[in-house]
Amino acid sequence: MTTNNLEHLLPTGWKEQVAFWLKEDTPSFDYGGYVVGESEQVAILYGKAPGVLAGVPFFNEVFRQVDCRVEWFVQEGAEFDPGASGRKEIARVYGPARKLLLGERPALNMLARASGIATRSRRLAQLKEKHGWKGIIAGTRKTTPGFRIVEKYAMLVGGVDTHRVDLSSMIMLKDNHIWSTGSITNAVSAARRTGGFALKIEVECRSEDEAHEAIQAGADIIMLDNFTGEEIGPAATRIKQKWEGKKSFLIEGSGGLTEQNVTTYFAPDIDILSFGSLSQSVPHIDFSLKVVPVKTPQK
Repeated sequence: MTTNNLEHLLPTGWKEQVAFWLKEDTPSFDYGGYVVGESEQVAILYGKAPGVLAGVPFFNEVFRQVDCRVEWFVQEGAEFDPGASGRKEIARVYGPARKLLLGERPALNMLARASGIATRSRRLAQLKEKHGWKGIIAGTRKTTPGFRIVEKYAMLVGGVDTHRVDLSSMIMLKDNHIWSTGSITNAVSAARRTGGFALKIEVECRSEDEAHEAIQAGADIIMLDNFTGEEIGPAATRIKQKWEGKKSFLIEGSGGLTEQNVTTYFAPDIDILSFGSLSQSVPHIDFSLKVVPVKTPQK
């Protein structure tokens, strides 16, 4: 049976990362928590800018670890808009006042960034569909140290490919690998000996000649790096025509891609477009968490 619950993809240690966020934010005494005490309260999570909600499992876990409960009114992956009021009720969190405040900032920081990444991812996915391009939109490994699992998760929520998650996921040979080994052929040969049949090999190429050398050496994916939108389509066509019926490979475009110029890269012989901007310089989605005092019935 299949499921749309992306939480099932998360590795076994992800909750330890959430515990670290809480430890980082409260390394010693919780002075403000002492002030508000243990009274049971409700906090409303508001979305204050349009976006795609992402990061629900991490948000839930933050508050689970501080003994609070979350009730959601917007599903993960859904688009929301605060409208004229300037705020949209997304969820409610129930628990002791000081514990709501313990979880507030780590949860909001995570949700803002994850939703920002998912929002940009969704826009790129929609551009792809609008223009009828059949290739793959993907992220890159340009992620925040210690926060990669959230950022890659958010890309999936937004509807794009994560690309490789880490150095162990695929063998990507870039300019430094090639310079260190002397040639593309040497680098691919060494990679194949160690990676075996199970790992694909991708080679960063700055010219069509380098692409041909990589294909001849046995690369599975050819990355045409820093080609313009006008250059990359014709180059990909020439490369595929030369090797038609001889070698099987994918062509990826990368370097300098943005929402503004991506449509110029939507060429039929490009299989993948990867964006560092999916996880770098992404505007966050603004959220706030406001405690609503629980009224005690008068006797």
